[in-house]
Amino acid sequence: MDFGGPMTFALSLDSVLSGHENWIYSVRWQPPKITDSGYQQPMRLLSASMDKTMILWKPDQDTGVWVEEVRVGEVGGNTLGFYGGMFSPHGDAIIAHGYQGAFHHWSHDKIGETWQPIPTTSGHFGDVQDLSWDPSDGQYVVSVSLDQTTRLHAPWVRSGQQTSWFEIARPQVHGYDLQCLALVHKYSMATGADEKVVRVFEAPTNFIQNFCSICGTDLNKELQKEVAKNRPDGASVPALGLSNKAVFSEQGKLPVPAEGEIQPHPNDQYPEVYFQSVHMKEPPTEEHLLQNTLWPETQKLYGHGYEIFSLACDPQGTVLASACKAAKAEFAGVILYDTKTWSQQGTLEGHSLTVTHIAFSHSGQFLLTVSRDRTWVLYKRRNKDATDTEPLFSKMAATDKKSAVHTRIIWSCAWSHDDKYFFTAARDKKVLVWRRPDLFSPGGDMVGKPIGMIDVGESATAVDVAPVQMSNNRKDENILEGK
Repeated sequence: MDFGGPMTFALSLDSVLSGHENWIYSVRWQPPKITDSGYQQPMRLLSASMDKTMILWKPDQDTGVWVEEVRVGEVGGNTLGFYGGMFSPHGDAIIAHGYQGAFHHWSHDKIGETWQPIPTTSGHFGDVQDLSWDPSDGQYVVSVSLDQTTRLHAPWVRSGQQTSWFEIARPQVHGYDLQCLALVHKYSMATGADEKVVRVFEAPTNFIQNFCSICGTDLNKELQKEVAKNRPDGASVPALGLSNKAVFSEQGKLPVPAEGEIQPHPNDQYPEVYFQSVHMKEPPTEEHLLQNTLWPETQKLYGHGYEIFSLACDPQGTVLASACKAAKAEFAGVILYDTKTWSQQGTLEGHSLTVTHIAFSHSGQFLLTVSRDRTWVLYKRRNKDATDTEPLFSKMAATDKKSAVHTRIIWSCAWSHDDKYFFTAARDKKVLVWRRPDLFSPGGDMVGKPIGMIDVGESATAVDVAPVQMSNNRKDENILEGK
């Protein structure tokens, strides 16, 4: 800045602002306002601290002493504090960001002269490992991440305003990195992490109520369904625990705090995050996502010798398939569970290394697996008139070391909309198209011969196919028939 020549400045201590209980990571002046006479600098200062709060300071008009005008932030919870805060350009909103990648947003209500929390963007702060759409009508999407959380995103539907997507629930906050998930039905899901257990979760009543309110869905229709009956209100995480414990309305919960306030737990060393039933018409803030949107854990499924790596559920929601990391064939089996009783229905053998992806056909009659051993195996479901003594799925076709076309790890697979073809994607930069073996003419061995190939130029780590054929999509029958 040019002052027109040499100048001398004298600095003196004006005031010490004391109010935070932990390190202060950010201080910001409120932006200047433009008036008829030029810029007017409001005397307000915003400080953000690791004590999970931000304080807005201003000098008292009579004494000139700096005082705390308002304090906002988290109360309780299991997060670290704020690493920074700032004003909006007009000074009518403030935002903070924390260690776990979350934003905390407050807007100034000029009528009530208060600062109100408002919905803001949120999401994973670690690599997303898997995601799945609501299997019934695609109203939401769920994802799991190496940040050890499961997050549910859905549209916020408002009359006369544009629909936008927000995170509306965090069903699982875990102690292990999450690797995979499968939705059994609209209000039930299974997840796998770096542990030997598959965990099953059911949506609580409070989530269904808030989901319908935010997304514009008829709550009465949802509650009338058998799948939405006799559910707990929500879930909480016991101190030092990994399982989400169901909370029912008749249980002795802490007193319901005032609106927007989160009740802390008296044990500061090992706090338990208590659930409080909150009815929302807008997406929840970070504080509510952490405390009030967990899904109760209903089942733990055992049987694997190493960390869970892949999950899938058939379209009918009757069979859950899981696989774990494996360096030997004895651990590379795919375990099948009955989703009604959650009992094991058998183990599918066929691979010698980790099964990286499992895909059921749209009809549920076929199950396809691909592996680090560079092969795929196709299984067929038993006929309806078969006895229960027969395996639920049996091997129908497979490639081996001699017939394998992929030269590197196969990472993903998918079925065409009509279940006549399937696709495999591998690290060898190829996506191969295969015709279902039973559709070839008798006498021809076509198991090890793909009918099409796409060279993607880079390692192909994921593949999927639209569940219906697009009306403007030209289907090249010559390629698909292998001519």
